[in-house]
Amino acid sequence: MRYIIDKEKRPVYLELYRLMRDDIIREVYPYNSKLPSKRSLADETGVSTVTVEHAYELLCDEGYAVAKERSGFIVTFRKSDGFATASQAEHTYHATASRAEHTYHAADPHKHDYPEFPLSVLSKTMRRVLTEHGDLLLEKSPGSGCTELREAIKRYLARNRGITVDTEQIVIGSGSEYLYGLIVDLLGRSRIYAIESPSYKKIEQVYKATEIRYELLRLTQTGIDTHALAEAVADVLHTTPYRSYPSGVTATASKRHEYVRWASQKDRYIIEDDYESEFSVSTKPTETLFALSPADNVIYLNTFSKTISPSLRVGYMVLPRRLVSVFNEKLGFYSCTVPTFMQYVLTELIDNGDFERHINRVRRSIRKGL
Repeated sequence: MRYIIDKEKRPVYLELYRLMRDDIIREVYPYNSKLPSKRSLADETGVSTVTVEHAYELLCDEGYAVAKERSGFIVTFRKSDGFATASQAEHTYHATASRAEHTYHAADPHKHDYPEFPLSVLSKTMRRVLTEHGDLLLEKSPGSGCTELREAIKRYLARNRGITVDTEQIVIGSGSEYLYGLIVDLLGRSRIYAIESPSYKKIEQVYKATEIRYELLRLTQTGIDTHALAEAVADVLHTTPYRSYPSGVTATASKRHEYVRWASQKDRYIIEDDYESEFSVSTKPTETLFALSPADNVIYLNTFSKTISPSLRVGYMVLPRRLVSVFNEKLGFYSCTVPTFMQYVLTELIDNGDFERHINRVRRSIRKGL
């Protein structure tokens, strides 16, 4: 396979990674096949072996390949994963999941030994926002959130999560639980929702409180059990692909594509809860279902609870383009539940780089601890 690399695009290793990933998905390199050696691929593409190595590291981080001693890099992605047969790991994982569920209530999902966001930076930013924005902070926020914050989030997602959207697709709200409720009102209470088992308890609590029908889908070591997903009657899948709590399971590349295929059937949606993904030790955060899906049917959720502080109570969701007008018609009358002042503070933290500097600092700290 001859890859043409545009060396004007930076970083080059990401371009090579995406080309190889796409060929793996298309089964140019089928499951269990060997990828080209680093040296031969470097010679073919005209890049350094270090660049190839970085691209291969990403493929391994994402679950598309694995490095085997004396064998090179072997493809682990299976396009056929999904609605065929479940792996042995899926059949044996229930005991691990059960133990995790048993200890769930004794643990706090928000307590980790991560460096905290610097209070000095936050307080300095707050003072600057008060000085520079003045009376604007007393104005009522638009229902979907201040345009400035939504645009800052849009730029951040494009830089860091491979998500390219319009500002109108982003909605600001006071934390994930509030946004879960908005999604139910948006998609409708006649739908059946599916959630991971075990999962973050507030997800199930919100669905119980809204009195909608939902079902539990057992997690395995690779993600949601294949048979459970295939047999689900739900038409909305609520999943946390990265490090689902309390199990700690991160869906493999094959599983993420399986979720996307499941949702490709008529009138199905995915709610992608991307909590804590910023702190992945990978050189690139795990691919989002939102970016993977071609069907414009994934609702992406994230908050600033882990990256800055849970006391902020600020989250956001990114709607599929097809749902923007529906949201405005059905829920556009809602007032934004996040104070204008805090929205401007977050805008400043994202735009001046303090937010991403903190994330990078935490990721370096995590890597040192491994």
